[in-house]
Amino acid sequence: MGAFDIFKISASGMKAQRARMDIVASNLANVQTTSTEEGGPYRKKDVVFKAIDVSDDKTFSGTLSKKIEGVNVETIQESDKPFQMVYNPSHPDANSEGYVTFPNVNLMEEMTDMTAATRAYEANVNVLSTTKDMFLKTLELIK
Repeated sequence: MGAFDIFKISASGMKAQRARMDIVASNLANVQTTSTEEGGPYRKKDVVFKAIDVSDDKTFSGTLSKKIEGVNVETIQESDKPFQMVYNPSHPDANSEGYVTFPNVNLMEEMTDMTAATRAYEANVNVLSTTKDMFLKTLELIK
């Protein structure tokens, strides 16, 4: 593992967690959206991550050595969880029986995902900071 691979891995993690936070924010903003341009209520979105190779060593010996991986957003997919049916006959989007179809967004799940993404982002920031400090200490020893 090259010394700068640590920076690439942490940066990829920070970028992925930022995308996750953006999707969580979108889900939270649309928790009450009962009508979208596509028709029907808002559908919860989830981020799918994929491991990626961040090593610059593309030689045969580098391929045989331990593979260095970071993370990337592979796709953003819509959840297939069922929508919530709430009885509210006065709502403009109520059906003939008086039920309104609300998004399949669970507020507690979204807040948990937001906290987890924030903690993962902070962990990557701490790795970058610690690695930078180690490099600086190494430079001081060399002097």
